[in-house]
Amino acid sequence: MCGIVGAMSFTNDFNITASYINRMRETMIHRGPDGAGTWVAGDGRVGLGHRRLSIIDLTNAACQPMCNEDETLWISFNGEIYNHAEIRRQLDQTGTHIWKTHHSDTEVILHAFEEWGIDCLNKFRGMFAIALWDARRRELWLIRDRIGIKPLYYSIHHGRITFASEIKALLQDPSQERRVDDEAFFHYLSFLTTPAPSTLFYGIKKIPGGTWVRVTEEGKVYEERYWDVWDHTLSLEGVSETEIAERLLDELRTAVKLRKVSDVPVGVFLSGGIDSSTNAALFSEGEIRPVKTFTIGYQGEFQSYQNEFHYARNMAAKVGAAHYELVLTVDDLIDFLPRMVELQDEPIADSTCIPIYYISKLARDNGVVVCQVGEGADELFWGYPWWKTALSFQYLCDFPYLDFIKKMGLAGLKVINKTNSRYYEWLRRSLKGRPVFWGGAEAFYEIRKRNLLSPEYQKKLAGLDSWETIAPIYQRFKAKAGVHGSHLNWMSYLDLNLRLPELLLMKVDKMSMGVGLEGRVPFLDHKVVELALSIPEAIKTKNGVLKYILKKAVYGVIPAELIERQKQGFTVPVYEWFFDKLGDEIRRELEQFCQQTDFLNYSEIKKLLDGGFAYQVWYIFNFALWWKKYLA
Repeated sequence: MCGIVGAMSFTNDFNITASYINRMRETMIHRGPDGAGTWVAGDGRVGLGHRRLSIIDLTNAACQPMCNEDETLWISFNGEIYNHAEIRRQLDQTGTHIWKTHHSDTEVILHAFEEWGIDCLNKFRGMFAIALWDARRRELWLIRDRIGIKPLYYSIHHGRITFASEIKALLQDPSQERRVDDEAFFHYLSFLTTPAPSTLFYGIKKIPGGTWVRVTEEGKVYEERYWDVWDHTLSLEGVSETEIAERLLDELRTAVKLRKVSDVPVGVFLSGGIDSSTNAALFSEGEIRPVKTFTIGYQGEFQSYQNEFHYARNMAAKVGAAHYELVLTVDDLIDFLPRMVELQDEPIADSTCIPIYYISKLARDNGVVVCQVGEGADELFWGYPWWKTALSFQYLCDFPYLDFIKKMGLAGLKVINKTNSRYYEWLRRSLKGRPVFWGGAEAFYEIRKRNLLSPEYQKKLAGLDSWETIAPIYQRFKAKAGVHGSHLNWMSYLDLNLRLPELLLMKVDKMSMGVGLEGRVPFLDHKVVELALSIPEAIKTKNGVLKYILKKAVYGVIPAELIERQKQGFTVPVYEWFFDKLGDEIRRELEQFCQQTDFLNYSEIKKLLDGGFAYQVWYIFNFALWWKKYLA
């Protein structure tokens, strides 16, 4: 896990220099506290930089940027290739590759590209953001892993392209424009994050998951999606539940085992829920030393969140873990806000950024450099209770000849002033022939979102619809899903393409890397994802039980008490703290923000504040803090 940066000039008018690369590189010391490197081509047309967090092959020979033996390929790489040893053995069988490291996964990428070209990606099992310069063809490759676990940003301007693991590095280029992308802001108000390929910075893009970008020395840009889950699914209709559960457990066991590969200590974030408990149990198999587990909670008792220490302690005791806990207060949240905004680069309006940072720090302070986390299981195995409501509503909307009734429903909801409700928005979408589910995280529905905008922005963004960001994903789904094209699979597929890579995985990456800790995600191993999307809906959702097949798979692996407990999401008591000093901080910031900018209508913001809409206010608050830090 590291931070990568670089640039390529398309003309002779701008030369890349080591100082230019270093200036970008040093904004990300937190991502790579163990070392740094820079390489610039002799003609000044291309340069790569790297900050290193040493995890695989700790020797200096494995430092980056790294080249092959004849210096025709150069790489700066962030992430892990978990099956690098297996690929290395395949390459050794050719007898044509010369190695300078003992077991560096970075060097495996170089030689794999030499051997198989860009198709080498099909062999990698891992998470990665790769910048690779091919000196023979004079081409730059920028590659993001299948799921989008690792971030990769780029900007093309003034005859050059710059790229990095974090946006703040790109901002070191004095010619990089700093202003808000208005359309991205509009979509942020829908999804708590900015859907790829946009960011909130005008002109700065992020590469979508499962995609590579190839840039020629003349500045021509080619983009291709190299992986889609539907190209790798097989129908499991007719296969018994027992066999599917066994296959799933085997695949999870492999995924966890692969993510134990490390030359530094590895631990597990443990909440006491099914996902993290499964990670802890499978991790502990075959271990001589106790696994280190980490849990976080809050001082006091809250209606919106109940501490899970009891469940986490029980699971830690079952696997014989060395268990660590941390209790947070509202002061910890407020103290962390400036650092949170700095690490995010662009708003990630999920309040769990705060506990993820602190639990990462807890792990790092106790000697762990890598932790396994549980993201992805809810999206793959129907873990959210409210998905049942969305699915049922979608089935109702599917009945033919109901447009008149839907219109009457909209009119009725309007009369009783419920135009900001979920059902009003779902009916509106259905009447337009669109699915009602637009992702597992929605901030503001259409009418409230437009009311929040200032009159100027309402005019500027008139006619814009956040469906525009989802439509390409829906088109791929309809074209590729085939027999798997159910409503439930649409929900999983959309979250795999939007909420997971751009919200949930980004908060894990940015917050954990903020303390120099690598987060690994076993449930999002691409083989697990491919298997999950192959499982028939009737088995995923049997009798309406959340995570039915996953629970069946892990019975006997984790205690029945944890499997059968009521689901509780990992969250922050923002609602209760809103009526404490956090609310005062938010009011002060938002009032100042609305006075200084023309993005929002303060009278509508005040309605949210006075109405106690704490979580929705948090989304706006994140944007205001970001603007103050990066653009004010």
